[in-house]
Amino acid sequence: MHPPDTIEIRRLRVSTHIGVPDEERAEPQTLWVTLRITPSQGFDGLADEISRTINYYAVSLEIEALAAARPRCLIETLAVEIADHLLTHHAVAQVAVSIEKHILPNTECVAVHLERRR
Repeated sequence: MHPPDTIEIRRLRVSTHIGVPDEERAEPQTLWVTLRITPSQGFDGLADEISRTINYYAVSLEIEALAAARPRCLIETLAVEIADHLLTHHAVAQVAVSIEKHILPNTECVAVHLERRR
């Protein structure tokens, strides 16, 4: 048995108002979102038809819009919202979401990661 077929969108740059203090949320910040999506159907049955798979361009636009839709305090909240959106609106069996935020001095980034299944 082989591992499930996946689609990965790496480090999608999104702009959002996020952070615990009001001052941090005042200006938009850039976050990097990585998605690992396991479609409900494997790649073998796609017959080279976009309608049979996850349109990753459409997903990227949806995630950009979701991130910009409202301010949040926590990147954890945004990660849950992204996973819920993908599971609700796409033929997805499983999704992993990672979000990077470049906010702490002396660090490459702060990141959260979650996985959800249908």
